[in-house]
Amino acid sequence: MLLPTRTACDERAMPATTRTVHTNGIRMQILEEGRGPAVVFCHGFPELGYSWRHQLPAVAAAGFHAIAPDQRGYGGTDAPAGIEQYDIHHLTGDLTGLLDALDVEKAVFVGHDWGGLIVWMMPLLHPTRVAGVVGVNTPYLPRGPMPPVAMVRAAFGDDYYMVHFQQPGVADAGLMRDVRKVFTQLLRRGVPIAEVEAAIAKAGRMRNMVEIVHDSEPLGEPLLPEAELRVYVDTFTRTTFTGGLNWYRNLDRNWKTTPQLENARIEVPALMVTAEWDPVLRPELAEPMKSYVSDLEVVTIPQCGHWTQQEKPAELNRVLVDWLRRRFGAQRT
Repeated sequence: MLLPTRTACDERAMPATTRTVHTNGIRMQILEEGRGPAVVFCHGFPELGYSWRHQLPAVAAAGFHAIAPDQRGYGGTDAPAGIEQYDIHHLTGDLTGLLDALDVEKAVFVGHDWGGLIVWMMPLLHPTRVAGVVGVNTPYLPRGPMPPVAMVRAAFGDDYYMVHFQQPGVADAGLMRDVRKVFTQLLRRGVPIAEVEAAIAKAGRMRNMVEIVHDSEPLGEPLLPEAELRVYVDTFTRTTFTGGLNWYRNLDRNWKTTPQLENARIEVPALMVTAEWDPVLRPELAEPMKSYVSDLEVVTIPQCGHWTQQEKPAELNRVLVDWLRRRFGAQRT
């Protein structure tokens, strides 16, 4: 089947363009390419819509309308001041508002890292707007028995990055000390997980992200060439990291405001793409999904770290385009 749109579309691919739309009370900058059924790409931390630059042309060429927003608090999109304005209701509401602005009824939502958490919530909070979901590295995580910050603190301690991010202003200032170093240290090619575990054991404890950036030897080769690195450095130098960090500061609020999602099931077609060498979002975390997602395919990209869509773009594109064609009927142009 083809995804429905409210207006008829020519499915020929078009070059990528950048524009700003109004959604859910904010101005959102988007990259878009192609015509046809809508596929919305949601980035993680610390990234941008630009992180999907390799996927947009491939998906557009397959006959889809590929859309990658800078999400709330990032890049060319507004960054409201209040922390509670970054909870899951605002973040998913931004995406339904984006569909409204584009006159689209339903879309397939693709998410990586934090974007993955958002897209798995879309069919649960806004089921009439979702045709399918793709998680890249990030699995669907059912609602836990207690607030998530307490859970990760108990498991990994106060220096675990999600816990360290909770205090406003602290990680924000630490990451801004050297914006370029944030991306040269963090955005690197994957290495076997055993190497990551050995480095943690050598350090004697789990380092927080600010310490990883400033006080540790990085693993893996640098991921980005200079021109691409400069996009991130220039953008976050202007915007700071606070908008993205505020997403983490709503983890417990998201849990408290969604009690109806306990034991919730996802009933739309779903694809889960895991990465063999992601040390945080490990492939085995996707195993429990089979009990909660009724129509699920799982594919693992070998020898790939956390930044899958930028580290192994050709491999991800093949998997993604194949699934989109089979499930939603668009054809190569």
